Amino acid sequence: MSARHPIIAITGSSGAGTSSVTRTFQNIFRREKLQAAVIEGDSFHRYDRKDMRARQAEAEKSGDRNFSHFGSENNLFEELELLFRSYGESGTGRSRKYLHDPVEAAPYQQEPGTFTPWQDLPPDTDMLFYEGLHGAVVTPEVNIARHPDLLIGVVPVINLEWIQKLYRDKHVRGYSTEAVTDTILRRMPDYVNFICPQFEHTHVNFQRVPVVDTSNPFIARDIPAADESMVVIRFANPKGIDFPYLLNMINDSFMSRANTIVVPGGKMELAMQLIFTPFIWRMQERRRNALGAL
Repeated sequence: MSARHPIIAITGSSGAGTSSVTRTFQNIFRREKLQAAVIEGDSFHRYDRKDMRARQAEAEKSGDRNFSHFGSENNLFEELELLFRSYGESGTGRSRKYLHDPVEAAPYQQEPGTFTPWQDLPPDTDMLFYEGLHGAVVTPEVNIARHPDLLIGVVPVINLEWIQKLYRDKHVRGYSTEAVTDTILRRMPDYVNFICPQFEHTHVNFQRVPVVDTSNPFIARDIPAADESMVVIRFANPKGIDFPYLLNMINDSFMSRANTIVVPGGKMELAMQLIFTPFIWRMQERRRNALGAL
């Protein structure tokens, strides 16, 4: 953690909804006139799309049916921790982009599914902002979770997570239900060993819980709407959280535990604005004080 060069990390599984949380932070950064160095977790995959498919085929031939993007062998965990450490110490580091589709790839004149070259981060940024799969990974070799000043988990209940992934991969990426189901099954061991354990390290967790039937996610025709769900917000350390203020500002919210508030799904972005804007104010005040002391 660093007062001069703070780090915010959003971590969650594929299809969990981390991108919507990112949009909320982008709005906060814009309003507060802050310049963040934005890091996409996919840029720290070890292999591009073509190589990953080839290696997956090789793994399946050898009997490995659990080769996935979630595990350590297919990600640059050491490089990600180095980036966090370097940024926290000096506000510097190196990153790249993973180009998901033709729209992202066009400005770089590259093929979709490839990485851009590694580049230095922009100078003089106010903070580093990471969004991806592994912002709180801890293994015998790395401890990424110790670096962020604010670590947020996005964890919809598992059936909703699968519905969101199925819908996105089928309607946006053109995959079949069978192909997405195979991916979910293949990733399950790494999901249990590398994704779930991260949420014991997060400072705040957001878990969307649908209030409609999601008992068979593989036949769902659409994603439950925000108004068809509740959001459970858990604070690892509730000290300093003004729960009476949040309850007053967010209609139909309630406390379910001493460190947990439940809000209507449609109020999730409002809750994030109310919760995280003061966090960012405090980060920037500590940063100004630390820089002024140099």
